[in-house]
Amino acid sequence: MPAHAPSAHPTACLTLADGTVFYGHGFGATGETVAELCFNTAMTGYQEIMTDPSYAGQIITFTFPHVGNVGTTEEDDEATNPAAAGMIVKWDPTEPSNWRASSDLREWLMSRGRIGIGGLDTRRLTRAIRQQGAPHVALAHNPEGNFDIEALVAKARAFSGLEGLDLAKDVSCTQSYQWDEMRWAWPDGFPKRTTPGHKVVALDFGAKRNILRCLASAGCDVTVLPANATAEEVLAHAPEGVFLSNGPGDPAATGEYAVPMIQEVLARNIPVFGICLGHQMLALALGARTVKMNHGHHGANHPVKDLETGKVEITSMNHGFAVDSQSLPEGVVETHVSLFDGSNCGIRMVDRPVFSVQYHPEASPGPQDSYYLFERFVDAMNARVPA
Repeated sequence: MPAHAPSAHPTACLTLADGTVFYGHGFGATGETVAELCFNTAMTGYQEIMTDPSYAGQIITFTFPHVGNVGTTEEDDEATNPAAAGMIVKWDPTEPSNWRASSDLREWLMSRGRIGIGGLDTRRLTRAIRQQGAPHVALAHNPEGNFDIEALVAKARAFSGLEGLDLAKDVSCTQSYQWDEMRWAWPDGFPKRTTPGHKVVALDFGAKRNILRCLASAGCDVTVLPANATAEEVLAHAPEGVFLSNGPGDPAATGEYAVPMIQEVLARNIPVFGICLGHQMLALALGARTVKMNHGHHGANHPVKDLETGKVEITSMNHGFAVDSQSLPEGVVETHVSLFDGSNCGIRMVDRPVFSVQYHPEASPGPQDSYYLFERFVDAMNARVPA
């Protein structure tokens, strides 16, 4: 069993299902957690990444070494609690140096029950993930350095993985609510929407707060409904548009209950806009297929080409499943592709105001390359002739 130890007294370890063990320095919460391992190439936004509900069931390896240096602030949370099971970094978090910080990363993780491990060879881990696919792992933090390695490897091997797993129900809201907070603006932070707008129902499969802020800023009165909302519940709000949010897990599993709802909404000629998991489930509702990727796309530097304009957008991505572009039915066209691997990143219907993208336009790594998608959604509602 190969092992990689950075010091004589490790307080945390990462065990892979193949028996590989990495030792490091634990921080945050103590205990154990089991999940799928992925890597994220973003240079900023570690707090937003950890609280992105799309990371449920995953432990994140951060390829950028300076994690923790700006501390944490409640304003940057994308959800109430972190969805990611744990984090792996090359260098131990440093003291925060940022005027917005209200606490440091160690305290933040501990208060939220999430484990961190530092001192690992994140390049080695990233190469392993790229070559072998996203492995199943167990992460443990024990200040005394006591680990039952055989038991941890067994737990990693027993993890069922994300295929066939519906995680949207675990991160979705449980009851409907109104959203009126808009995008952050200097110097007052997040303003409230006070003027009337288009009535939009947002299905929460694990929605990030900044997506809802972008909808509000673009001119939408947003009502958020749980992931398992029926078509009748959606249509009862008389929406001018329906938004399908991002989220974790296997789209085919969540689609068992979401796809029939989406198909009935499509039959009403209502504008529909989907992001990430919402993009995948829209594709399923239209008759396409989704597939599990080898190691997925996770980062804020992913180039995506708009096939209809020829423009290239720098995008933020977080997905382990993808739409199979070869399975798109007649009447549905591919609009965006990844310039990393050619995988599908966007679709639209030819004859209806229905479209979706795989990436996260609200994250703005471009920084504003993709905000036009929210404006396109509003334009579709402006142009809609009620059925």
